[in-house]
Parts: sequence; C-alpha cells; structure tokens
Amino acid sequence: MADKKATVQIDGQESFELPIMSGSAGQDVIDVRTLGKQGHFTFDPGFLATASCESQITFIDGGKGVLLHRGYPIGQLAVESNYLELCYLLLDGELPNKAQLKEFEDTITRHTMVHEKIAHFFQGFRVDAHPMAMLCGVVGAMSSFYHDDLDINDPEQRKRSAYRLIAKLPTLSAMAYKYTIGQPFVYPRNDLTYSENFLHMMFSVPAEEYKVSPTISKAMDRIFMLHADHEQNASTSTVRLAGSSGANPYACIAAGIASLWGPAHGGANEACLKMLEEIGSVDKIPEFIGRAKDKDDPFRLMGFGHRVYKNFDPRATVMRQTCHEVLNELNIQDPLLDVAMELEKIALEDPYFVEKKLYPNVDFYSGIILKAIGIPTSMFTVIFAMSRTVGWISHWDEMLSDPGHKIGRPRQLYTGKTERDYVKVDKR
Repeated sequence: MADKKATVQIDGQESFELPIMSGSAGQDVIDVRTLGKQGHFTFDPGFLATASCESQITFIDGGKGVLLHRGYPIGQLAVESNYLELCYLLLDGELPNKAQLKEFEDTITRHTMVHEKIAHFFQGFRVDAHPMAMLCGVVGAMSSFYHDDLDINDPEQRKRSAYRLIAKLPTLSAMAYKYTIGQPFVYPRNDLTYSENFLHMMFSVPAEEYKVSPTISKAMDRIFMLHADHEQNASTSTVRLAGSSGANPYACIAAGIASLWGPAHGGANEACLKMLEEIGSVDKIPEFIGRAKDKDDPFRLMGFGHRVYKNFDPRATVMRQTCHEVLNELNIQDPLLDVAMELEKIALEDPYFVEKKLYPNVDFYSGIILKAIGIPTSMFTVIFAMSRTVGWISHWDEMLSDPGHKIGRPRQLYTGKTERDYVKVDKR
C-alpha cells in the first residue's frame, strides 16, 4: 500500500521521506504520522486535505459525480434496492441473500419498540423544544437502558447496538414530532415496512385508520437511502472521534446528531425551504435570480450546487424523479412548490447555472418532498439523522474493528501568549 515515497524538506535543511499510501480508488495520501517525532505537525484547518482514517464503506469522487457504497453506485442501489438492504450492506460489507435479508428485516422490525420509560423522557421537554434537541437527549440516554450490553470490544454487542439504533430511531423521531403537536405516541407495527412504519407513527391517530401511500412510502425509503452515508463528513468524523475514546455507541450517535444539527451540515434542506418562503411567489423569481448572480448581494440560492460534487449530485438524479412522482400523486396547490419547480427549470436551462454547474442537489428535492408529504421543516434534520444513523454506526464499528485504532488527538498551531509570570491582583 505504501509503495511510493514523498520527500519533504523543511527550511532548506531537514529532509524527510514519507510513505505515499494508495487506496483502491481516489487520491493517494501522504502518511505524515512520523513527522511528530521529528518535531513537526501539519496544519490543515477543516481537514480539507487530510485523510483521518482508512475506510472501506463509502467512496466519493466529487469531480465525476460518483458515490459508491461498498463499491455499488448509489443510483443502482436507490432504484433496485431498499433502505434496509442498504443498511445490511453498509454494516456487513456485502449484499445479503434472501434468507439473510429476511432475517435482518425481521430483527430490525422486532426492535422497533422502545422502553416505556423512554417515552417518559419526552415529558421533561417543553412542547416547543426543537425535535433535534429531544432526539439528541433521548438517544444519548438510551445507554442507561442497555448498560449491561455496552462492551465495545465485543463484536456481537456492537452488532446488537447497531440493530437497536437503526430500529428505534424512526420510533424516537416520530415520538419527537408527536410530542410537539400534542398527539399521543403511536406504536410501531410489525406488518409494515421500515418506511411505512415511520409514516404510520408520524401521521396516524387513534381515531381513524391511516393508509400509507405506496408512492409516498417509496419516496420516504429513497430519502433514507440517499442520506444513509456520505463518507468522512463532519458528523461521521464526530462519531469516529467520540468513539475513539471508548464511548458507548449511544453517546457517539448522540454526538453525531449534535454535529448534524448545524445549519452548515444537516440543515441544508430546511434552509432550502426557508429560501423558497423568502422568494414567496413565481413572479418574484427573476428578482432573486438576479440577486443570486450579483457577487455583492449576500443572498444565495440554497439547494443548488454542492461542496463535494463539482459536476452533479448523483443522489439528485434519483431524487428528482421521485420528487415529481410525489407531486403528481398529491397534486398539491402550494405556491412554494410552484416556486421550487420554476427554480428547478431555470437552474437546468439558464447558462449561468449550467456554466457554474449549480444543479439542484439532493437537499433541494428532499426538502420539496418532505414539505409535500406534510412534514414540518423542524423535522427535516431529524429525518436526516435517522437516515444517517446506519452510516455513523457502520463507521464506528469499522474503527473499533481495527486493533490499531487510537484515540483521536488533533494538534494545533498555538498563537497565544508565551510563558509569563503571574501578577497579583493588587499589582495589575
């Protein structure tokens, strides 16, 4: 793997040879671990050019618009597979056969209920609390219910924790929503699929039967799939860093949820809806398009382009089709959805957007779908967290499976005061 060398010269005097490591795909990396022994560290705020780990789970080539999970293109998985099969793939490394998939689906289904005492946790929150605040707190508290099954050095206990988290996150997410609107919690049903169950727990009420639309269920499942994992992003790196200290899986996932909560990360589709609300109507679009093209105007179109994907977002291709399927079935008369569809048309045809490759991304389409379904914007990031849990726990397990893993300890470039003597308060 380290068959090449890089020579680094410092101040024209010291010279070091560093191994160059090559993966199965993507850029080579320079192994700088030995630099510390030579009295030097690298400086890379935001880790823009630093590989923090070795992983076999997800590969992204932003320039070519490639996203692979265990080698499988996301476009193929999203069309041919489903969320639970993708969960199995991310956790296990290979696609399951029929018997393995059936057993996995049954296991997840049997774990969807939560302890009744967990339901009591919600009573401690204000009814106007953000659902992400509730989710972060309740997921972290789950460790107190499984304290005898938290040996992170036992692969079987890690697997059980992974299954519990994947199974219970939809239940907890729906409970957070129900609590905010004052409706009773709805128990999961074992006869429903993963996405059907989530919709059932979100929207059904004791007073009448709730029928899940196959189109909506399929759209929900695809949203889960397209947000399942995205390599070493901020929240995944947070989970790995927390896990490197030996923290239990529930604490690590709670840390990931907290990181995802940031508007620069998981709040992108919520920000997209707020932008649509700011525009308001189709007749105002030209004004805002003009502002978006003006470098001196602080207004930015949310949901277009992507930090990672410099060509197109491969997830958006599938989500676009799903978005139009949902809108056609629901036939909703909503001015914001009209604005969204007109913006999509402009972004795909306007030379400015085409030239700069500002195509609609997955957040643009998923936000429209969630709004059309009737899910409030405060729940968007919760659904993102629920979807991403399998990615987080897969990376956590992969890290712990490596006997050579070490606790994370980033270095710094210190620019503060150098050593100085203490002066007593009456002499300052």
